[in-house]
Amino acid sequence: MTNARPTTSHRRRHVARKPLAAGLGAVGVLAGAWYATATPTTTTTAAAPQLAAVTNTTVNLAAKFPYLSAGYNNTREWTRTATAVAPNGTLRVAWPASDGVHVTPLTAAGRRSGTDTVVKGAKEVGGLVAHNDGFALLTRVSDTNKWKETAAALIRYKNGTQVFRTKLTGTASHDTAPLLDGQLTWNGTKYGTYFVVHGAGGFADGHFGDKLSYVSAKGAKLTGGWSWGCSHNEGIALHAETTGAFTSLCFDDWRSGLFVSTGIGAPDNAPAVQREQCWAGYCGGTFAGRTGDLVKSSTGRYATAFASRGAASAAKNPDDASGRGWTVKPKTSTHQVAVAFLKNRNTPAGKPVYLTSAAGTENVDVHIAPYGKDRLLVSWESLRNAKCSSGTCTGTFTGTHLRLIDWNGALKTPDKVVQARISGDVATLKDGSLTWAYAPVTPSYASALTGASPTTTTLKVARLKP
Repeated sequence: MTNARPTTSHRRRHVARKPLAAGLGAVGVLAGAWYATATPTTTTTAAAPQLAAVTNTTVNLAAKFPYLSAGYNNTREWTRTATAVAPNGTLRVAWPASDGVHVTPLTAAGRRSGTDTVVKGAKEVGGLVAHNDGFALLTRVSDTNKWKETAAALIRYKNGTQVFRTKLTGTASHDTAPLLDGQLTWNGTKYGTYFVVHGAGGFADGHFGDKLSYVSAKGAKLTGGWSWGCSHNEGIALHAETTGAFTSLCFDDWRSGLFVSTGIGAPDNAPAVQREQCWAGYCGGTFAGRTGDLVKSSTGRYATAFASRGAASAAKNPDDASGRGWTVKPKTSTHQVAVAFLKNRNTPAGKPVYLTSAAGTENVDVHIAPYGKDRLLVSWESLRNAKCSSGTCTGTFTGTHLRLIDWNGALKTPDKVVQARISGDVATLKDGSLTWAYAPVTPSYASALTGASPTTTTLKVARLKP
């Protein structure tokens, strides 16, 4: 692994982004609220050709869920929910509240099967793995360090009891985790945890990078991964593998783009998936809560989706003496929906395929998931009449879109606009159905988030059968 070591010329910070914890204790409702009326009953969206209906069940919550977070430039973003399926088919849904992160147990049909497990002191949903006897949660917890920031932690619960709480940052490693934007995966033997870190001493003091740590089934830190990779990391993707390094992607703002970081952190020669202008807030959002994911085919190929402004030009920055910095001029002012493919865990396959192109429309909250044996479901939210500044846009919400494509990016169904939002991780059931949890509200992106998040005491659990 090669460290992407920062220099004094690279002092950009995660500017204008509030840590997720800042909004979680708030229960007030914004003026000009971010929602219309929630639908209290089970609903079914009419099917389009080859695309089944989205069905929903309602789950009542034991605490208020603040479903909005302030992103870069206070843009309105969904607070991440994580949905995961256990080997026996049961579900777990993780969502944050003022008293910690709640993990709600559900049946395979998406109905509550017991009381929540509340992970006290947990500050963020950074990833969730469901086990038959419980779950593992990547989150942030309190810590003592020079920045007075939280630490990343992997917490495992078994039959309602915490069995380990492994801190992944700390004084010895000279790092903290004020926000995660993370991913957690499991290959049946070990966990992979991938998240943002803030240097607190050592060579990376004051800089932002990323960290990949492997943890055993019993909570012990394992070899592999890296202590400092993409810098700064504006988006993280991770896919578990049965052997070898877990497949990973990162948005790097210094080298400007989406890169394959599998097994190597983010050295200067990391393969570029797409060059992007990636100053804080300019990339399309963080995996997996706000854009994309990393999906593997039966033949060993990979697909990822993201919100992209493309590159009209890309060149090394002559003012960067290190030779690592890049300058990218975006092709569009708004973000379009892009899908990129990898031949294997290390090698990009050609240029990304763009699914949208309307210049005045901003596209956010992009996701991708497997759909049946040989297709992919891509979803996003669109904003017309977009007004953009500093890489972020406001506009009039026009719907949540679903589209089926094949593994070459070719259209398989026309767009279908649905009422079900996708606000975090999507799980795949044994029968190939997709399921996810979301706040039952209709968003508005007309202005920035400048006050407390509105809250909900219900979640919808959506299901889409192939």
